[in-house]
Order: sequence, then structure tokens, then C-alpha cells
Amino acid sequence: MKRRKAALPILLRVMISALRCAAMVVSLTRKPWSAKAAAWGMGVMLAATCAQATDVTVLNLAHIYPPSHPTAKALSLFSDLVGSRSQGRLRVKVYEDAEAGNQSAIFQSLRNGTLDLSVLSQGVITEVVPEAAAFGLPFLFGSKEKAWRVLEGESGRRFVDKLANQGFVALSYWDIEVRHLTNSVRPVRKPADVAGLRIRIPPDPLAIDVFTALDAEVRILNFSDLYEALRLRVVDGQENPVLNVAAMKFYEVQKYLSLIGQKYSIFVFLMTKSARDRLSVTGRGIVEQAAQEAARYHRTLVASEEVNALKTIVAHGVKVDRVDHASFVAATSKIYEKWLESGIGDFVRLLINEARSSP
Repeated sequence: MKRRKAALPILLRVMISALRCAAMVVSLTRKPWSAKAAAWGMGVMLAATCAQATDVTVLNLAHIYPPSHPTAKALSLFSDLVGSRSQGRLRVKVYEDAEAGNQSAIFQSLRNGTLDLSVLSQGVITEVVPEAAAFGLPFLFGSKEKAWRVLEGESGRRFVDKLANQGFVALSYWDIEVRHLTNSVRPVRKPADVAGLRIRIPPDPLAIDVFTALDAEVRILNFSDLYEALRLRVVDGQENPVLNVAAMKFYEVQKYLSLIGQKYSIFVFLMTKSARDRLSVTGRGIVEQAAQEAARYHRTLVASEEVNALKTIVAHGVKVDRVDHASFVAATSKIYEKWLESGIGDFVRLLINEARSSP
């Protein structure tokens, strides 16, 4: 009995310490956006301290999307699944809506160990695995289903191996459909209509090649800065899936949407190898299964919300144009030659062959 009485105050102190830590983290995440950007790193450290006090493993996850975006919803599901299936022993702390910075900053935080998880676009991943860009070859996939089959094939497996060599675990592939062009200057129905337009693109070498081939004036800007750049006419237009156009309300600052579908966007749900190594075999299984389920949920959300996104864009007065698809294919065809002759030519050749042979 004496031992139990002595242990009780210790347990209470641990519980009180954990509650205080939790309160501090919550207070940080309730700050305005600019303060969040400066304070989120401190929140990560406090969350880790709380975890030590309560014997909980905290995994820090960040992304750039607002809560209404399908990616944010699917990552929220992932967090819930991991927490419930581990009976609270694993906790995924989510920093959303660019709270931890843009994709480049998030990727750097993964590399230096501040973050453990994120869903990132192929463009930013090219910094360490150049082969990531190849999945964006113009008009490579005739459908998203074909893209999924290719990602599950040999080129997809080789890409996963290359990520592993850089210290990353690819938990699952995500996507938000093909990319289209919007602008505030004129309708775009053929390649000549693109010439001279100042088009924002992400830091993706293949995207640069595509719009250079179309004679656009290429501007590289962070996604989080794009709305203001469009509003202030720093750029004339941008290219994104319609889901992003609707979610970020680009329809407020753009007049025309051209359904080109020039590039398929893959996103990879990454976990650092160091974070994975901290988990037990059971914990790894929980995270991996939850990541697969979140990916399937994401695809369902994207399919159901894409139609509504297009309706929203049209309802706000944006004119939607179908394009001369064959002329865009022809205008960008030489890009294939350039990438086949590049340092990753063997991978590009494998990818093209798989895409063309897939039903």
C-alpha cells in the first residue's frame, strides 16, 4: 500500500505535465497564420516533450492544403486511423494549410528530421530523385487508371527504391488528376494562344519544358503565393488540376480555363526512414495500412469532387474551353527526345514503354 500511495503523486505530476504541454501546443496552433509560420517548429518540440511524458510516439506531418481540400481530408483520416488502431500509442500531429511553409520548406524539414511525414508533388522530389519529373511527361498517360497501373509496375518500383536510397519510405501514391491552364488574358484553344502569356509553374523541370515549348513566359512561384500573384497580375495564368483551382478560389482572379490536360500530377506520401525506424513492427504496419486506406479514400474524394469543382468554377463566371488536343501533343513532342537523352534516359525509356504498353 505504501508503494501505491507514493506512486500516485508521481502519476499525477506526469499527467499534469502532459496536460500543460498539450495546452502550450494548442495555444501555438491558434495563432494567426504569420505567427504560426514562425512558431510551428516550437510546437513540434513541445509535442515531442509531451510524448515523452506520456509514452506516446508523435509523428509530425505537414502539407500545404486548406482543410476543405481532398488531400487535407484524407490526411486527417490517416491521422485518425493511426491514433485509433494504435490505441493512442501513436499520434500524428498534422500541420496543414502551409503552416510549416511551402512544399520546398516541408521537404527540407523532412530531410533535416523536423518533420516525419508529408504528401509532396513530383516537382519538389526531383531535388533528390530526378526521375520523379519523368512521370510528368506531356500527355504520357491516357487515363488516371493507366497511370496507376504504371506506378504499380517496374518504373514505379524503381522510383520507390531510389527514394529509399535517399532516406525516404514511399507509403502510397496519390494524385489530383491532370493539370489544365487558366489565365486572365484570352481564351486558349491552340498552342499559339499560349505564346507570350506569363504562366506560373511549380519548380518542376518538365513543367518548364512544356510551357517553354508553348512559348509562354515561365514564372516559378510558390503555390502559397499564387493567388496574390494572379490578383496583382504579376502573372497572367497558371496550370493546376481543377480541384486546386476551385479549392484556392483562383476563379476569383482568372477568366479562362482551358482543358488541356498536359500533365499528370503524382504525389507521394513520404515518411522518413528515421521516423519509420522509431516504430515497432506493429506500429509500422499500422502506419502503412492507414496510408494505403487514406490513398484509396483520397482517390474516391478526388473523383467525386472534381465534377463539383468544375461546376463551381463555371458558376463564378470562368469561361471553359476545349482545346485542339492533337496540336498540343505535337507542340510538346520534342520534349521526349530531350529527356530520353538526359542522365535519366534509361528510366524515361522504361516509363514510356510501360505507359504505351499498358491497356
